[in-house]
Formats: sequence, C-alpha cells, structure tokens
Amino acid sequence: MSSLDDTEDVALDFGSEDDWRRHRAVRYPGAAFFHLFFRIGAVVSYLFCSFYQTSFIINFIIILFFVSLDFWTVKNVTGRLLVGLRWWNHIDEDGTSHWVYESRKGSKKNTETATEARLFWLGLVIFPLLWVIFVFVNLFSLRFAWLVVTIVALMLSGANLYGYIRCKVGSKKQLSTIATQFLGQQMMSRAMASATGAGGDSG
Repeated sequence: MSSLDDTEDVALDFGSEDDWRRHRAVRYPGAAFFHLFFRIGAVVSYLFCSFYQTSFIINFIIILFFVSLDFWTVKNVTGRLLVGLRWWNHIDEDGTSHWVYESRKGSKKNTETATEARLFWLGLVIFPLLWVIFVFVNLFSLRFAWLVVTIVALMLSGANLYGYIRCKVGSKKQLSTIATQFLGQQMMSRAMASATGAGGDSG
C-alpha cells in the first residue's frame, strides 16, 4: 500500500559549473524560455482556440499537449537548472511510495541568480492562479466541458507549485510550522492594532 506521507529531503548535486555561466543574469536561457513558453502556449490556446479551431476535441488535445509538456519540463528540467530544486517519486520493492524533495545544500545552495529565481517563481505561481480564475469562470457560466480542461491544467501546474514549495521550505512539518507562525504573527498584529485603536479612543 502506497504512502503519500513518507517523504525524504536530500541534497542535489549538480557538479561544477563553468565560470562563464556564474556571471550571467540568466545562465540557462533555453531553460528560462521553455519555463514560460509552454505555460503561455497553454493559456493562449485556451483563450483563443475558438478563433482558429471549432472542434472541442482538437482544442482539448492542443491545450493538453502544452500543459503536459509544461509539467514535464518544469518538473524535470527548469527547476533543477534555474533554482536548484527537484521533486520526484519512487516506489520501493514492497510497494511503498516515497516522495523525494531535492535542493542544493552547502556551498552550492544559493548559486542561482536573482533573475532566474524571480522568473522561475513568478511563472510557477502566476499561471496556477490564472487557471483557478478560468475554473471559476467556467463553473459559474456552466461550461462543464471547458471546466474539465481547466481543472486538468490547474492540477498539473498546481502539482509543480506544491512540489517546489516543499523543496524550498523542507519537510511537511516545516511547512506547517511556517504556516502556523505566519498565522500567529497575523493574529498578533491584529490584536496589537485593536489594542492601539482602543487605547486611542479611550484617550
């Protein structure tokens, strides 16, 4: 029986980089290009497919083609090259499923450039948000066939987002701790603001 909670965080070693790459704002322009190309292609195909193709099946195949290529590219290539992160799954001989979240550690931990990191994370976050909007638009307009398309796209892009967040912050326990700390800080800030406001009113 597989277990989704059995996770492992390991170091990711890329070997030595060429010196000429280290001083460039974008060290892997090909990876940076394809990190956005398939995502943009999927969204553009979804928005404008009715103008160049009337068959829903063909439109579905085109969008699914872009979404699938995007999922594979981001999961296996661009995350590893642009920000030094990678997530994957392997199954033991006894059938136990292990989710592995890899990241650069030690002296190679922060070797990515600010431009690469910004491009990677913006692309990773913005497009799932777009698919969320498309899901709700189709849901409220009762376009159930297109709803299926947007849900598939959201699931694949959301899986990469979740996987790389796990790589970035570590184990699930660390992730929940960060969320708890954030909520605690927000509640404390609101309490302090309320107390300050009450004190000002009484004065």
